[in-house]
Amino acid sequence: MTRIAILMGLLGLAAAHLLLPWSPVEAIRAANPELVSTLILELRLPRTLLALGYGATLGLTGAALQALFANPLASPDLTGSTSGAALGAVVAAYWLGFSTPLAMALAGSVGALFALGLLILLAGRQAEPASLLLAGLAISLAAGAGTSLALALAPSPFAFYDAFDWLMGSFTDRSMSQAAVALIPAGFAVGLIARRAKTIDMLVLGEDVVAATGLRPRRLALEIIVLSAIAVGACVAVCGAIGFVGLIAPVIARRLSAGHPGRAMIPSSAIGGGLVVLADLISRTIELDRSIPVGVLTTLAGTPIFIAILLSMRRRLTS
Repeated sequence: MTRIAILMGLLGLAAAHLLLPWSPVEAIRAANPELVSTLILELRLPRTLLALGYGATLGLTGAALQALFANPLASPDLTGSTSGAALGAVVAAYWLGFSTPLAMALAGSVGALFALGLLILLAGRQAEPASLLLAGLAISLAAGAGTSLALALAPSPFAFYDAFDWLMGSFTDRSMSQAAVALIPAGFAVGLIARRAKTIDMLVLGEDVVAATGLRPRRLALEIIVLSAIAVGACVAVCGAIGFVGLIAPVIARRLSAGHPGRAMIPSSAIGGGLVVLADLISRTIELDRSIPVGVLTTLAGTPIFIAILLSMRRRLTS
């Protein structure tokens, strides 16, 4: 029943995101009714699909990484993978000349994979929360600074104006071909992760139990890391980095799945998609002189939850 409610809410949010604000649709219909389909299908539909798919990717990969690291702080942004993906895409596009959506998606996946590999090297897979947080923040800050520096020193004098979109995310003026380049590899990767839900549930019992069933826990860990990097990197390469969704969605989803990390992945995916769609809808409909970046809204929503997780860990350690 809960999953049906989440699905219905997600579909309602997606429909609202596609149709709102309604006033431009009315104005275009009054002037030239034939252009309404162009507005909906060519301008708004790619944006809705990207917001939904990117959020779902962050939600599912966040749940998988948290199960893998046995740590509720192991979200794509706090592990540095989103920042690493942004850095990889920026270097490929502005410095190496590989500016096609497919090349940027590949470079983003390589950047995300490099960031996750560096995290394991610095903190280890079974790191304490503080060690994981510090290592992830260090990688994220370094990659964010590298992205800003790469844009500031890029041969194009206009590159630095794109910094906000890369660091805070944007779905503005994205085409259907860009949506396909981001969502096809992301969908393929998260689908493969979702197929491992039962095995991921067993990680809670420890690597010895997983190995006793005939599975190889190290291979599973490598698969999750590589697939997460592919999914997150492809989306970041098209839309920029969006933070805290991969942290918020799994926390809520685990409460709906009685704490089972594998079962939480699909609800987490739906919740993540809904959060990003809602954030972009607010960003697009709020009446200000300029739009608020999606990543700003998700960060504002995620910070209290992040603090609550830290306080909960502190209480467990001191009790």
